[in-house]
Amino acid sequence: MAIKLEPLPQRYFEDVNVGDELPGFSYKLTWTEMVKQVSGSQDFYAVHHDPEFAKSGGHKDIFYNTGWTRANLYRLLADFAGPDGWVRRLHFEMRRMHRPNNTITVRGRVVGKEQTEEGNAVDIELWIENDEEGIATPATGRVLLPSRSDS
Repeated sequence: MAIKLEPLPQRYFEDVNVGDELPGFSYKLTWTEMVKQVSGSQDFYAVHHDPEFAKSGGHKDIFYNTGWTRANLYRLLADFAGPDGWVRRLHFEMRRMHRPNNTITVRGRVVGKEQTEEGNAVDIELWIENDEEGIATPATGRVLLPSRSDS
């Protein structure tokens, strides 16, 4: 099945309000997704692909790596910022694991906005949650958005 990608709309600083929810996304973590993330990142540490190795280290099962986590959070911020926006900052904490057969949801909300020397800054609280652990990866980010008067 081919996925058709539509261009992202541009979001402008004037249109954002504290409390706005970011359009998030969800998907099921399958073994195919795990193979793609291990091969794509070339993070071949066995804890990401060998269940027995992961369990011998005290883990419940294999789990997704740091790069995968960062990419999902960055995707939410970049999609929100749009083609002319910039992701300025991302901080996250990997408190719990995301494992195959979990369904994850990546979500966020605007918690602040201000005009600064670096531009029109929007602060965002975001997270990845899964159906087994709840919020497993809390995060904060900042994006810079264009102004309508700039276009």
